[in-house]
Amino acid sequence: MSEKCAFVIMIKDKWWREFLRLHHKGKQVQSYVQVGYAPPKNTSLIFFYVTKPVAEIAGYAEFIERKVGDAEELWKEHGHESVLNSPEQYSEFVKGRQRISFIRFKSLQEAAKPMPLNNILMFLGVNRLSRKGFYINKENADRLIALME
Repeated sequence: MSEKCAFVIMIKDKWWREFLRLHHKGKQVQSYVQVGYAPPKNTSLIFFYVTKPVAEIAGYAEFIERKVGDAEELWKEHGHESVLNSPEQYSEFVKGRQRISFIRFKSLQEAAKPMPLNNILMFLGVNRLSRKGFYINKENADRLIALME
């Protein structure tokens, strides 16, 4: 499990801002909705990489679970945790796809010092980041949190 201690997920700025807004209003458990069988499956932390033009890891949260299933059933069960405001907005987002992933998390933390893309690449020793996200081990997760505090 230590090799899959944390998962870096790619997220658009508008969704990140909405998660933060809801967190500041007191929402404890939130869900990030993705189409299909989206990762992560098993992890303990999620880091949020806000895609370009922001291009930085802006925060992290405790992973609860990934639920994959029927779009309509998952909306009924966890739609209130999502940043999608209505069944209509959700329906437009999923565009008729039947299998949807709800990535549930709690204890959202905004980074005091977000880590920009160039620093992330140097930190990980890679040339580019996977668009689907990627796992990092416990040592790197702990170091990343320390650098962002």
